[in-house]
Amino acid sequence: MDNLISLTELIIKNLVVDSDSVSVKEFESDDDNTILIEVMVSSEDIPKVIGREGKTINAIRTIVQASSFSKDNKLVKINVDSY
Repeated sequence: MDNLISLTELIIKNLVVDSDSVSVKEFESDDDNTILIEVMVSSEDIPKVIGREGKTINAIRTIVQASSFSKDNKLVKINVDSY
């Protein structure tokens, strides 16, 4: 699980201007086959993380999901919010 958090954090920190404000945490899910990842960034960096029509965040989800399938085979849900 920590690898998925590290991967998500690495990708997000390389996208944003204020990388020190990035927080990536895993939360418990009701479903054992699901991993919930919460990403917090500064409000100015939200557009960079989401991307036009959500394309950037969807690409990040795809990469992290592929990494999960190669190891744990669990569904990954990533939520992004700002400070």
